Amino acid sequence: MTSDASFALDRTDRAILDVLQRDGRLSFLAVGRLVNLSGPAVRERVRRLEQAGVIRGYGARVDHAAAGHPVLAFVRMACIGPGCIRTSYTPALFPEILELHRLSGGDCSILKVVTPTVARLEELIDRLAAYGKPTTSLVLSTVAEHRPIP
Repeated sequence: MTSDASFALDRTDRAILDVLQRDGRLSFLAVGRLVNLSGPAVRERVRRLEQAGVIRGYGARVDHAAAGHPVLAFVRMACIGPGCIRTSYTPALFPEILELHRLSGGDCSILKVVTPTVARLEELIDRLAAYGKPTTSLVLSTVAEHRPIP
């Protein structure tokens, strides 16, 4: 579901979103205690936020290195012609790609990728070259990640 641009968030909605972004496993009652609402009132607001597309889903944040994929990189693609990675991408074909974003400017897209080794990153870059010119930046460390939207 796409977000509804006309959906207005009030202070309570924003407080609920703040709590859920920090811990999406909390019960409606626990969220209610933190934002001064009853559990049923929180449930109704969360339902509205989901229907409006503000809340798109829930999931675990997995440490890629602990899960066996310690190499994190960003790959910018300068695509030429109809063979762009954006139109050819499928998760089965490129399981290493965590995120793919279309860009303005000189590059067509940017990919966030993880691999178990640098050699596997090199293999991925070779496969991506069929879709344009890849430029890779290896992540050395992460300063901020999974920050809640204010």
